[in-house]
Amino acid sequence: MTGVESSRRGPYACEEMRRLVDPDSVAVVGVSERANAFGSRTVANLKDFDGRLYQINARHAELAGRPCYPTIAALPETPDCVVIATPREAVEPVVRECAAKGVGAVLVLAAGFAETGKPEHAAHQRRLVEIARSANMRLVGPNTIGLVNYATGAGLTFSAMPECRPIQSHAIGIVSQSGSLGFSLAQGIERGVSVSHVLTAGNSCDVDVADYVAYLAQVPHCRAIACLFEGMADPRRMLRAAALAWEADKPLVLYKIATGQEGARAALSHTGSLAGSEAAYAAGFARAGVIQVDKLESLVEAAAFFAKAGVPRARGVAVIATSGGATIIAADKAEAHSVALPQPGPEAAGVLAAQVPEYGSTRNPCDVTAQVIGSADSLAACAGALLADPLYGIMVTSHAYAYDSATLRLPVFSRAAAANGKLVCNVWAPEWLGGPGARETESDPHLALFHSMDRCFAAIAAWHRRDALRRAGRTADGRLSDPAAKERMDALLAQVGGSSLTERQAKSVMALYGIPVVEDRLVGSAAAAREAAEALGFPVVLKGESPDILHKTEAGLVKLDVASAVEVERAYAEILTAVDAMPPRPDFRGVVVQPMVPRGVEVMIGARYDAQFGPLIVVGLGGVLVEILRDTALSLAPVGRAEAESMLRNLEGAALLDGFRGAPAVDVARLSEIVCRFSELAADAGGTVAEMEINPLICTADRIVAADALIVKGRPN
Repeated sequence: MTGVESSRRGPYACEEMRRLVDPDSVAVVGVSERANAFGSRTVANLKDFDGRLYQINARHAELAGRPCYPTIAALPETPDCVVIATPREAVEPVVRECAAKGVGAVLVLAAGFAETGKPEHAAHQRRLVEIARSANMRLVGPNTIGLVNYATGAGLTFSAMPECRPIQSHAIGIVSQSGSLGFSLAQGIERGVSVSHVLTAGNSCDVDVADYVAYLAQVPHCRAIACLFEGMADPRRMLRAAALAWEADKPLVLYKIATGQEGARAALSHTGSLAGSEAAYAAGFARAGVIQVDKLESLVEAAAFFAKAGVPRARGVAVIATSGGATIIAADKAEAHSVALPQPGPEAAGVLAAQVPEYGSTRNPCDVTAQVIGSADSLAACAGALLADPLYGIMVTSHAYAYDSATLRLPVFSRAAAANGKLVCNVWAPEWLGGPGARETESDPHLALFHSMDRCFAAIAAWHRRDALRRAGRTADGRLSDPAAKERMDALLAQVGGSSLTERQAKSVMALYGIPVVEDRLVGSAAAAREAAEALGFPVVLKGESPDILHKTEAGLVKLDVASAVEVERAYAEILTAVDAMPPRPDFRGVVVQPMVPRGVEVMIGARYDAQFGPLIVVGLGGVLVEILRDTALSLAPVGRAEAESMLRNLEGAALLDGFRGAPAVDVARLSEIVCRFSELAADAGGTVAEMEINPLICTADRIVAADALIVKGRPN
């Protein structure tokens, strides 16, 4: 399985990647007289390289007008990077030679290693990693197309590569596990997208997408990062790389593939990557400030937008178009993505009233009609007034015709945007996708091109969310639960012989963390049950206790709202009858009696240990609703108060917490605190607990209490 070799380290430091991505000297092994050979194609792609280039071929003294050297050892200097374009069988000796020479990095183009699934080829790949690691030499591939650094002209690839020099200030870096898709995305250059780097990983046996993202986070030329991501053995490395991008305020836009079962299986055979839990990936990326898109078509488009957009100066969006239909679509998509379209302020409204004919619309979205085609001054007045309005942080326009866009409208919008320090999003409506105006929009630092109104407003909404996250800061909450709770929890778990704790044992663990749990008493007879119920006060709940039965309700071992001594005795007998009927008979410990908690909003808090992400925490509406509605929010444990409240507020049924239809509101601040405490328990437990749950946590205005609890032990870390 590829990628596993790099799973127990953080991303490489920027300097550790320099000789790979920003080399001063490059050697290509495998150059031949055949112009279409991978080695020869790579040399051709290095025609504009700013550094020194060497060709390695023992059978020729010269090829294509350049001298050849017989071996790496024969070179007059130690190259920073070596591209190995030989058949698979010749790769290992060359890698050994590079290690002996002190080369900084190698790219192995040959395929047929671990991605084949054959043990002998996987072992071959592991040997390459061992050689490279022992020499502190970066290794890309095998089975890689390579990379391009447009800042230096280092085209370390056999693939066709479009020209992209000089690099503009809003350039994006492209990172991809898939070489083919990575270079496919780079063809956005042909329509005007500025690209600083194209970095692909192949089998990712050493250098992978996390290393590339971390590198781009810390270098100039690249203003935003577009990442096509499949998965990895330790996704926490990717989260650390994302954190570096966040610290550098460099937007990371990511599209994750291999999200379904079939996609995950394809990933194993394609690059050998491990596709993990999609909900966990989404939660981790959200916490790291990653902008996730759900379509390949959105990736470069959104990254180019973020590279130009800067910081929102206001949350309102102004929409202006010469098509009434386009303004309607804009209003629909703005509403769908919860983006505000406030009405213009007095000054802007006055300008619009003077310029827009009566058959147009001066409201936002603003239909200035086709009249402005014949009057650039009128369009400039309207666009300038809206962009100058402090209510608006960005403008959206739509072009129905490509013919005159470049010469008439686009310069008007660009000048107005530049004058006000804002961006204009140009939603390209013509089916002539590459028509006049498309390239001009892409290359203009004040204009962003979108091919869909929906994707445009999705990007704006993500822009607003990212800004809100940055404004909120990353101040971590202090621990809420007793630091000594972990030691006591470990002791309680060690006392449990089986894999599952009883409800009472689980609640005793949760109580260590300050989680309120309902009082209960374990009894062994109907008479004792009656006494316990009378002491606790009717009505009560009776539950059969057995570590072998995790779902007691389905097994008939839960009796609710028991209101009298007679009912207690009957309920006790029914529980025993249900236990006796079970084949085989479970480990039955007795019957638990507890007070019937008054009705309230039922919430579920759960956690499970994920082999890739560690402890994950889930919140949702409790009781049977969690299974019926599947309305849940997930995050990595532990969570702070703000994140806990955000998880609760993002539930589709969150209105229940605020007092739906006259019901009293739940104390959400207290509920968020309990979620935090539960997440600290999950984080402390780590891999010693496979899963745990409170369901339901009964919430009212003045009381929140766990009525049932579950803990299943797992393997210790």
